Amino acid sequence: MAQSPEQQKRYQVAKNFKGVNTQPNRTAVDQEEFSWLENMMPIGFGNLKTVPQVVNVQSGGANVTWSNVVSFLSSVNINNTDYLLAFERNGGAEFYNLTTNAKGTIAASGKFSSANVAVTQWKDERAVIIDPANGYFSWDGNNVVSIGSLGPVGVVNPGAGYTDTPAVVISAPDDPNGVQATADAVVGQNVGTIQQLNVTNPGVGYAWVPNVTISAPQISTGTQAVATATILGNAVVALNLVNPGSGYTSPPTITISGGGNSIGNVATGSATLVTSPLQSISLVNPGTGYSKPPTITIIGGNPTNVATVQGGIINFATGTLSILVQNGGSGYVNPANITITITGGSPSNVATAVAGLRGDQVGSVIITNSGANYQSVPSVSIAGGGGANATAIAIVSSDAPTDIATFGGRVWISQGRIAFFTAADSYNDFSSVSAGNFSITDTTLHSNIKGMLSANNFLYLFGDDSINVFSDVIVQSDGTTTFTNTNVSASVGTRFRDSIFPYYRTVLFMNDYGVFALVGATTTKLSNQLDGIMPLVDFTKPINAGQVLINNILCACFNFTYNDPNQGARQLQAVFFDKKWFFTSQNNLTRIANVPLGRQNIYGTDGVALFQMYANSTIGINTVTQSALWPLGDPIRTKQALKYGVEAILTTATDITVSIDSEQSLTQGTVSPATSTRVPFPWENAALQPFSWQNQNGLPFNWFGGGQTVSGYFLFKGDAQQYGKYLGLTVTSNSGAMTISTLELEHELRARF
Repeated sequence: MAQSPEQQKRYQVAKNFKGVNTQPNRTAVDQEEFSWLENMMPIGFGNLKTVPQVVNVQSGGANVTWSNVVSFLSSVNINNTDYLLAFERNGGAEFYNLTTNAKGTIAASGKFSSANVAVTQWKDERAVIIDPANGYFSWDGNNVVSIGSLGPVGVVNPGAGYTDTPAVVISAPDDPNGVQATADAVVGQNVGTIQQLNVTNPGVGYAWVPNVTISAPQISTGTQAVATATILGNAVVALNLVNPGSGYTSPPTITISGGGNSIGNVATGSATLVTSPLQSISLVNPGTGYSKPPTITIIGGNPTNVATVQGGIINFATGTLSILVQNGGSGYVNPANITITITGGSPSNVATAVAGLRGDQVGSVIITNSGANYQSVPSVSIAGGGGANATAIAIVSSDAPTDIATFGGRVWISQGRIAFFTAADSYNDFSSVSAGNFSITDTTLHSNIKGMLSANNFLYLFGDDSINVFSDVIVQSDGTTTFTNTNVSASVGTRFRDSIFPYYRTVLFMNDYGVFALVGATTTKLSNQLDGIMPLVDFTKPINAGQVLINNILCACFNFTYNDPNQGARQLQAVFFDKKWFFTSQNNLTRIANVPLGRQNIYGTDGVALFQMYANSTIGINTVTQSALWPLGDPIRTKQALKYGVEAILTTATDITVSIDSEQSLTQGTVSPATSTRVPFPWENAALQPFSWQNQNGLPFNWFGGGQTVSGYFLFKGDAQQYGKYLGLTVTSNSGAMTISTLELEHELRARF
């Protein structure tokens, strides 16, 4: 007798594993997708593998713990040594050396801000650090130094009468670990050369043109001048300069000989040298470690009036002042009597400045004290010096620096809407001609620059709703730097600086509504499958990301706080590869950092301890594999689940729990009894204390029931008790390396509606 359709056994087999999809209701998830997948990686067909477990990082045999709660974690390489840098809430910073496994101190508490520090590396020489309040620092693996580099140097008094280029001596930095600045002086052209020759006695009796000899210059590296004579009426009437020479610090001796003179009245001549005021100071190395402007001394050059100069410092500290000359005025001949008055702004320390001349104009205003904690823009007035009409405005660094990057052979720092850049091949020169800054004035940048990334031969600048790209950095013949600026996204950006990173030839980042990839000039959303969890992500907490190898596959990993409806707030990682998503939970890690140490690793911290993520495949990890709720070919019929099966490949003893879910679980939780397959079987005494068994040789052995302890293929199976129009499986475990190859369900159809 034939069975009715309701009595025929039917089978659901899921093997072509795709990723997790939280966007639709669980009853509408694709049959090969998962409604939740935690610590299980959907590598491919029949290959759903556990991810390795997180492990504590150790130093000297003990777990590494930081001295204070970590607010930012980053990695750098200095002299081929990889470091993890931890910046802490108390303003201190520590490092962990991944080569020697040693932990040490970068700076004591109070050196840095409590949050929002940013770090990158300069070549492989040093880490460069930008602090939102305290400015710019470097760390070379031994010493942390405030950059405090020498800024533009202005000529306060140009002096006069220089016949040679003087030396410039700059005082040592305030930080003993800083670098002393050096500079060269620039005087007028042809200084130390002969300007003209004069005949002081024409002599008599010259039958032909005599020889003219000019004595050698006083400076050994100079060039001896050359001249000829002109005679008229048997007398020398002119001395003609052929080569003015160089290196003369005093007028040379002119000797006139020969010419057939037999009378004895020999002609004589004299030389006048080119003299000049000091024109400018050219920085060779702006130095580091200056907390206040250094003393600059001009030595030598044989002037009749010694020049004086003044320099300011650059450190990007918030609340400090700089001054821009708007109109140089005219008639300024006495720079020592020029007064710069700075009024207002409610600072805790009033800024001071002096004027530098360019001709008879005010060419620059040099800050001698940049002040502190300016709350608003002060007024600037210029008086004295014999001139008039010079005007200047103050600029307050009220916007905190937000990020730092190295690109095009220079360091870039974002502050407000401005990107500052150093001179070519320098990390500390912000004042030479090839240094500069660029302000993004376009409305596409709604607020300020939130983050920067150097990758793929571009510098990416992120606003909260836009992305600009700098490229083609070129130093022009006049020494200035040019580059192209292109807006590639006018509507999508991110405010989460630490979520931006390169992944293959793309740039990935996370914002409040998803994960995006920037490919060329196109932004594409990658995270439609995560839309169901986005409302549960706590975007007031840190969002950080990086790339990592998991099961030897390069993945993108995003770390965030997830308000789990069942477990409460916890840290979760959304992991992406090959157009698939899955989740991992690797302790309560609040900060993560990528370290390309031989392979792509990710380290993380819960604020106190240091961990390496995805590092150990031999220890157990909690996993959740939750299939779609399958309609099983007929969504309007009720089905009765009869049996389940989970095919797996094991490497260690494995304990799994399987529950059969129906659509009722969406509102009521799992309503069927969970079936547990556990290995090994534990024994307890009357006091509920575990004890072990021993064989005849005194060796321990275990009892096993319903599970598998050897490597290889195994089928976990059991009876199922569940009714519903949609049925699915939830598989949980706590094992080491395990691969699920198939999910199976036997069922029968029951009544319609």
